[in-house]
Amino acid sequence: MGSCCGNEAPTPPDPQATARAQTGTNVSTAVANAYLGNVNQSTPDGSLTYNQSGTYDWTDPTTSQTYHIPTFTATQQLSDTGLKLKQTQDVTKQQLADIGAQQSARVGNLLNSPLQTTGYGPQAGDSATISNIPKALTSFDPGNPIQSSLGAQGQITRDYGPADNYSADRQRVEDALMARMNPQLQQEESRVQQQLADQGIRYGSQAYNDAMRTYQQQANDARYGAIAQGGAEQQRLDAMAAQRAAFQNAAQNQGYEQALGSGTFYNQAQNQLYQQNAAQAAFANAGLAQQTGQAQSAFNAAQAARNSWLQEQYAGRNQPLNEISALMSGSQVSQPNFVNAPSSQIPTTDYAGITQQGFQNQMGLYNSNNQMMGNIIGGILGGGAGLIRSDRREKEDIDRIATVFAANSDGVRKRLPVYEYSYKDDPASMRHIGPMAQDVERIDPSAVEQHGGTKYIRTREAMGAILRAA
Repeated sequence: MGSCCGNEAPTPPDPQATARAQTGTNVSTAVANAYLGNVNQSTPDGSLTYNQSGTYDWTDPTTSQTYHIPTFTATQQLSDTGLKLKQTQDVTKQQLADIGAQQSARVGNLLNSPLQTTGYGPQAGDSATISNIPKALTSFDPGNPIQSSLGAQGQITRDYGPADNYSADRQRVEDALMARMNPQLQQEESRVQQQLADQGIRYGSQAYNDAMRTYQQQANDARYGAIAQGGAEQQRLDAMAAQRAAFQNAAQNQGYEQALGSGTFYNQAQNQLYQQNAAQAAFANAGLAQQTGQAQSAFNAAQAARNSWLQEQYAGRNQPLNEISALMSGSQVSQPNFVNAPSSQIPTTDYAGITQQGFQNQMGLYNSNNQMMGNIIGGILGGGAGLIRSDRREKEDIDRIATVFAANSDGVRKRLPVYEYSYKDDPASMRHIGPMAQDVERIDPSAVEQHGGTKYIRTREAMGAILRAA
């Protein structure tokens, strides 16, 4: 990892060195975990032992670093009883193998004779007994088509004329009644007027007007009665027309119901014939299905008998082979049952991550200090007016304390050292912080002026532009 000295930017970590260190850490951790995982075990049936049997060299292709990786050998050892049992079983296996070798010669003679099956044993089922059965019915006579219409039964009466068709009759009745009443009403009006005059009631008086108003109301009631009788006559005629239309529609509906009943009876008869034909076809197909099932059962029985005979023949031929195979297999020795021993895993240290994080922390601290120092310098130089004497030749006790970034007129960033110093002509030796005019001049000559052989920094315009551009 790089170092950060003074106020200089920290040196970035070397990727190859970091990779080398990380790989070494990983290899060391893996080796340590291998040792932790190789747990020796002892059981009543035997033991399991791990031992380092050597090493092999592995070279990292990235860093060319060579590592010596240990190799291990796992050794299983049976107990005394288990070892004795294994030796006994080995002898038994050898004896069985010898018997198998002797019997193999007999089996060879058996295999030299082909197994005869053609013309022997029960015959297989004949598929023709199934395929020659007649096909099932897929259609039948549906009978005559159903009746889907009734024929025209005449239009129903939807309108018997508007109500004013009888207005002339109403008017005739009303006129007849009015012709009869009007002369009588005029005579009555003359009588009432004469009676009022005989009673000394003058024309235009309140009593006269009241009496004539009563008469006029009676006359109007009589006229309204005549109008009502005319309306009653009109309603009577309208009701007669409505009854006549209803009778016509009832007769039309009766004809429709009769035609509908006839069509329904015809369709029911046709449907009955259809059901009978369908039932006959279903019965015929059921008989065919039963016949097919019987033929299939006979075929399956013949096939089963044939297969059973063949299995017996094959079993008789394979039995010697199975016996030899059983002799050759023998029994197995009971092996020790080892447990999965718990092991601890050492986590690998993230060396590369720690290195990178350390560099980022140093870089963050450096940037923070650099920004803080830039703000200090900007405040000192920006707060001044005009020129500041900053010639190195005029200073003493100079200590470099920081570095800030600045930019010239072309925008090129450069490092600008910052110092703590005292002026030679200051009896109090007061300490100041700032750059040297000679360093500023190398970055931007226009930011420095010389008067009387002494260099000055132009603070507000030139120097401020340098720091802002950075």
